[in-house]
Amino acid sequence: MYQTSYVCKGMIRLLAQTQRLTLVEQVAYQIQEKIESSEWQVGTRIPPEPELMEQLQVSRNTLREAIRALTYAGLLKTRQGDGTYVCSSSVLGSVIRKVIEHTDKFESLEVRYALEREAAALAALRRDEEDLAALRTCLDQCRQAAVQQDLEAYAHWDVEFHKMVIAASHNQLMANLYNHISEALQNMILEMKDLKNVDFYLDSHALLYQAIADQNGHQAEEAVRLYIDKARTQEEHL
Repeated sequence: MYQTSYVCKGMIRLLAQTQRLTLVEQVAYQIQEKIESSEWQVGTRIPPEPELMEQLQVSRNTLREAIRALTYAGLLKTRQGDGTYVCSSSVLGSVIRKVIEHTDKFESLEVRYALEREAAALAALRRDEEDLAALRTCLDQCRQAAVQQDLEAYAHWDVEFHKMVIAASHNQLMANLYNHISEALQNMILEMKDLKNVDFYLDSHALLYQAIADQNGHQAEEAVRLYIDKARTQEEHL
């Protein structure tokens, strides 16, 4: 009994030593927590060096090393003469975004189809009134952006619509995964450069909304197939 207890305590000490972080790693972890907790959101500029040095009680060199590590990890991006910005909500999101950006567009569409079709079917089964209200808001904003020919606003609200469909599935793991994918998805929409095919997507999204509202899983899956097939056809003609 004594020997077992001694071995266990030794293992705990070894684990504690193994997990000991350097000062740079501790600072990087603190900054990462601010990003992943949404205290610092994607697109925002982080506080200037003097302010961060005061907050974190570290030297300029330590802070710069931590920021350099997070920039390499894809969480931050430094703009010369402008400051450092948050460019991803998590390390996982950054990795997924990079993988998608270097993946064949047709493979990306296949992954989207698999996720969004299943989410649509689950949303039709599980949605509540709050989910439907969020979906209606996204559709209305998409239509308004289309009328104004505002591609950036349309891309934002189109992605929000898909995220709300995923949220309506009430599967948290699926929602977490899709939130990371959506960062790359928004960039893909912006690559369209115009809104000439927007009516088709608005119509197919309206069909998806109605299928979810009617709790018709089969029709919800069909609506997803329609807009994914359209996106695939567009890619074939590029």
